[in-house]
Amino acid sequence: MTRFVDVQNMVRWVAASGPENIIAGMIEYLEGDFRRWESFDKSPRVASHTPFGVIELMPTSDHETYGFKYVNGHPSNPARGFQTVTAFGVLADVHNGYPTFLTEMTVLTALRTAATSAMVARKLAGPDSSIMAMIGTGSQSEFQALAFRSALGITALKIWDTDPAAVEKFVRNMTPLGFDVTVASSAADAAQGAHIITTCTADKANATILMADVIAPGVHINAIGGDCPGKTELDAAILELGDVFVEFTPQTRIEGEIQQMPADFEVTEFWQVLGGQAPGRVSPEQITIFDSVGFAIEDFSALRYVRDAVAGSEYYEEIDLVANPEDPKDLFGLVGALSPVGT
Repeated sequence: MTRFVDVQNMVRWVAASGPENIIAGMIEYLEGDFRRWESFDKSPRVASHTPFGVIELMPTSDHETYGFKYVNGHPSNPARGFQTVTAFGVLADVHNGYPTFLTEMTVLTALRTAATSAMVARKLAGPDSSIMAMIGTGSQSEFQALAFRSALGITALKIWDTDPAAVEKFVRNMTPLGFDVTVASSAADAAQGAHIITTCTADKANATILMADVIAPGVHINAIGGDCPGKTELDAAILELGDVFVEFTPQTRIEGEIQQMPADFEVTEFWQVLGGQAPGRVSPEQITIFDSVGFAIEDFSALRYVRDAVAGSEYYEEIDLVANPEDPKDLFGLVGALSPVGT
């Protein structure tokens, strides 16, 4: 039998546990897996691109457990009544190949993306960071705000989006939760005076929503919107202003902000910072850029965290996902006994 967390149980679990508590716990799993980064199988995600969007598979394994996520990205979906991103994920036992855990990952991906951003910012942002600019207030934005409050204590937010309804939605959701939200007049206005700048827009285009001339010394940029070829958010000149940190370089060169740069453009993989093999922030004036596209190991961490957190609870069910004949060599026997006799 395979443990299964459906959407209803995921939502119930998140509501009962609290998103910030979940993000804090997930950060610990993420850090643990990033510290053993070299033990994982790693490859760029398998992507199928169309004019409508992208569908991707994101696999990895630590040779004990195998995991993958199915995820789409369709920026025009909200105008048609659909979500931009949906997902589900699986864990399996490497020793026999049987799937052991299946869960929705639309909500879970939002939590893991935010947790990853906050984990990285704890190492790269200035220690006195207290104001975050949020450029893009779509589905991911509230989770980012909660993650940065949980991990860094940030409650002051400056927000901007081209969609007034998205801005109104963010203010409506976050002001009652104790955030001090200022609505900016532009991306440049939002960046003014911010210690951390998060860009999380959905448009599948080589956009330039943040220009180099608004980036002050000491700022940490959390660039999470770019996640496929031909989709960027930052003025390429920003990448020359500071140090760029990535998850898995071969994937980020295809999908991240650094797709704008030469193939030998220097970056640091974040696992090296956690492991002490590379420096992170080295001075108050340093500009740091996290060019995040999302990587399979992060999903692996999130899947393991949920699996462990809901164990023994009411938030999952067991489903008969894998055929299990009494004789492993007689699969036909499962259906043959039930088949109508020929005439």
